[in-house]
Amino acid sequence: MKAHLSNATLEKLPVTVVTPDYDRTKVSAGVAHIGVGNFHRAHQALYLDRILALPGQEAWGILGVGIRQGKRETERADAFDKQDGLFTLTEFSPDDPTVVRVVGSIVDYVSCNEGYDALIRRLADPAIRIVTLTITEGGYFVDADGAFMLDDPFIAEDLKRDIPQSAFGLVCEALRLRRDAGIGPFTVLSCDNLQHNGAAAQSAFCGFAEARDPSLGAWIRENVSFPSSMVDRIAPSVTDADVARLSDASGVEDLTPVYSEDFKQWVVEDAFCAGRPEFEAVGVQLRADVAPYEQVKLRMLNAAHTVVSHVGLRIGYRTVHAAMQDLRVVSLLESFLDGDVAPLLTPPDDVDLGEYARNVLRRFRSAAVGDQLERIASDSFAKLPVFLGTTVRELIDAGRDFSLEAFTLACWAENAANVDDKGVPFDLREPNASDADLATLRADDLAAPLSLTLFDGWGVAGSESFASRFVAFREDIRERGAAKVLADMQA
Repeated sequence: MKAHLSNATLEKLPVTVVTPDYDRTKVSAGVAHIGVGNFHRAHQALYLDRILALPGQEAWGILGVGIRQGKRETERADAFDKQDGLFTLTEFSPDDPTVVRVVGSIVDYVSCNEGYDALIRRLADPAIRIVTLTITEGGYFVDADGAFMLDDPFIAEDLKRDIPQSAFGLVCEALRLRRDAGIGPFTVLSCDNLQHNGAAAQSAFCGFAEARDPSLGAWIRENVSFPSSMVDRIAPSVTDADVARLSDASGVEDLTPVYSEDFKQWVVEDAFCAGRPEFEAVGVQLRADVAPYEQVKLRMLNAAHTVVSHVGLRIGYRTVHAAMQDLRVVSLLESFLDGDVAPLLTPPDDVDLGEYARNVLRRFRSAAVGDQLERIASDSFAKLPVFLGTTVRELIDAGRDFSLEAFTLACWAENAANVDDKGVPFDLREPNASDADLATLRADDLAAPLSLTLFDGWGVAGSESFASRFVAFREDIRERGAAKVLADMQA
């Protein structure tokens, strides 16, 4: 019989499960995290779990903050309550034994179901010294020029509310309370896959604050630090079947298990206005400049994920490791990483791009992780500019071959029909696309998608050769299928 996960049962769990080696009753929350999803729990929460085991670090537990109303939020809040914030993390390795551990760093949780004013009060608590975020690439409402999108309907509506509901409004109101009480600011740390995510966060939060109260905006700009960070770990979505599978394997009855690969990396700009945990003691890389690491990760790992997801789905695969059994797909990724992207990058001194590319392919081959192509390919309106835009622009500017990128985007456009070349349906979601955007993507004019604003700054609008290549690939895919087109590209 499986043991139900809670503080009371930690000592009764199977001996094969790693449990927290610190006294959770002595831990208090010094970090508040907005967006307590799978990635945060498999990544930042694990790093802080290890930090809490160090002497004198008891004040760096996590307060989870749930800001999205709905059934999922209710279920998550209930699960955190029943399990005292505990959850299992199963780490799969292609070479070493699987490790199951209980992560204990989330010591409290506040839900919007309790009222958004309750979230603001908790963030205003002087014990909170860092607010971290995983609100997705498209969640910052920052345009291609780095300006906060005040005219977006969601933001415009939130600015009118006495008690805001967005991450920006909640944080800004908490900072207002802290300023007025003389408490001082906290650090706002983005952990999303955005270029210069610290600057993006600063633009978003300061832009919201300045629109609501110019004096507050000025105070935030002067006092709050927005360090950049680069996060890396593959943590797939967890289905109901996964919950049962993971619980059966671990012997722990867990309502909210997560799983991931064994690899993880976190590079953080060392700029914290209210103190920080001993990040360096648990392998976090503290750097003055995160941008070179960020560029390598976004333009190699994340971009390769984008390529394999859209090409793989088009051919008929549903998981990354299944697509990686296709040598045509592997060859495509090798050419993309080694031939197209690596020559355009200036990596940090401690990063070898050839080794990095080989490690990306090794990680993608893990059958145990089984990451879903639909998960990766969804929200491409937010992801494509971040992961592929700079590479495409630099290839066009340099007069280099961009066939692999044009083929990938052709697969992306064809995938808008949510059915693969074999006629099997899938489900891609585009929360950052308007109805007009989707209509343009599905238009009879095969070149029409290149006019979408997501391609602003790519250089595709002024490149007739790119447009013609893109259209030719779409026509060829429709006639013969992506697998045959890809095979001919490599012949």
